[in-house]
Amino acid sequence: MSMTSDILVIGGGIAGISAAARLAADARVTVLETEAMIGHHSTGRSAAIFIRNYGNATLRALNAASAPFLADPQGIAESSLLSPRGEMLVATEEDLPKLEAYLDGSDGLERLSPAQALELVPILRVEAIAAAAIEWDAQDIDVDRMLQGFARRLRAHGGSIVTGAPVGSIVRRDGLWTVSTPAGEFSAPIVINAAGGWADLVAQMAGVRTVGLKALRRSAALIPAPDGFDIGKWPLFGNAGDQWYAKPEAGKLMISPAEEDPVEPHDVWADDMVIAEGLYRFEQAVTIPVTRVEHSWAGMRTFAPDRTPVVGFAPEAEGFFWLAGQGGYGMQTAPALSALAADLCLGRVSALAPAVVEALSPGRDSLKIQQGN
Repeated sequence: MSMTSDILVIGGGIAGISAAARLAADARVTVLETEAMIGHHSTGRSAAIFIRNYGNATLRALNAASAPFLADPQGIAESSLLSPRGEMLVATEEDLPKLEAYLDGSDGLERLSPAQALELVPILRVEAIAAAAIEWDAQDIDVDRMLQGFARRLRAHGGSIVTGAPVGSIVRRDGLWTVSTPAGEFSAPIVINAAGGWADLVAQMAGVRTVGLKALRRSAALIPAPDGFDIGKWPLFGNAGDQWYAKPEAGKLMISPAEEDPVEPHDVWADDMVIAEGLYRFEQAVTIPVTRVEHSWAGMRTFAPDRTPVVGFAPEAEGFFWLAGQGGYGMQTAPALSALAADLCLGRVSALAPAVVEALSPGRDSLKIQQGN
C-alpha cells in the first residue's frame, strides 16, 4: 500500500486519535498504529478520572480547558463523558508538607477532619490521618466511549486508521515525510508524533532532536470489595505522599502503588514485588486485610523533563509536530491538546492563552536548559 495524506499521525492512543479527529474535517488524515487495535497501551490502562487540580499550572489550565468538552462532548458522544466520583487525599504527619503543596494554588478543594474522611471511606484508620482534603468535582471519565467517539468522528470525515503499522523508517524528501511500515508507505507534509513512550524513538528515526522523554511504569491491582461495605459512592482516595491510591472499579477496589519506575518503552506488565509493596502500604492505612489479588496490570506514563506535555512543531524540522509527554494526564487533557494540535497544524489561533501554548512548545527554554542545549 502507498498513500499520500495531508497529515500523518503516528500513534493510535487518545492523543493521536483525538487530534486526527479534530483535523479530519479540514485535511486528509491517516493514523498509523503499531498494535492491532487503537488505545492498547496507556489509553486502555488509564485510571480514568478527571481531577481539575492534578498537575502543574500549565496542566491545570489544560484541565480547565478540557472540562466543558468532557461534560458536553458534542460530535463525540450523546451525553457527558463524566460521572461523579470525588478525590480524597489523606496525609500522615510525614505527608503534611506534600498535602500543603498540593493545596497551594488549588481550586475547589475542601479540607476535611480525620472524622469526616472516615465518614466518606469507613475502612480508613482514623489514627493514621493527620489531615485530609477532597476535590468533590473530580469525576470518572468514560475512556472507551471517548476514544471510540473520536475514532468515529475521524472516519466520518474520511480519515483512516491503519493498524499493525509499526514505523520502520521516516525520511523527509521533496517536502514530504514518508513513513515506511509493514502495512505500506505513507507520506504527508506534516507528521504528528503522538507515539507516547516511543515518541523520542520516532524522532530519532526522523533525524529530529529528541526532547528527553522518560517512560515510567504505573501498576494497579484489583481486589474484592471489602465485606459489608457499599463502595460504589466512595471517592478515589489516596495517600498525599504518593504511596498508594485506591478507586472503586466495577464493584471491586483498584489499588495502585503509585510508583514511577523508569522503563524502556514496551508493553509493560505489573511487577509482583511492586504490587505487594504497594498493597502493604495500603494495608497500613486501612482496617481491612488484602486477602487476594484478582488481576494486576501496568501502563506507561511518559514525561518530559519538566513534566509538561510537548506540543508543537519542532523548531529545527519542517513539518514534524510533537504531541507527546502527557504523563498521567492524557485522558483529561486530550480535548484541549487535540484542539491545540489542530489549530497549530492548520495555522489557526488557539483558544488557549499564549503563555500556555508557549509552555507546551518543543522549543521552550525549560526543555533546552534541562537538556543542556
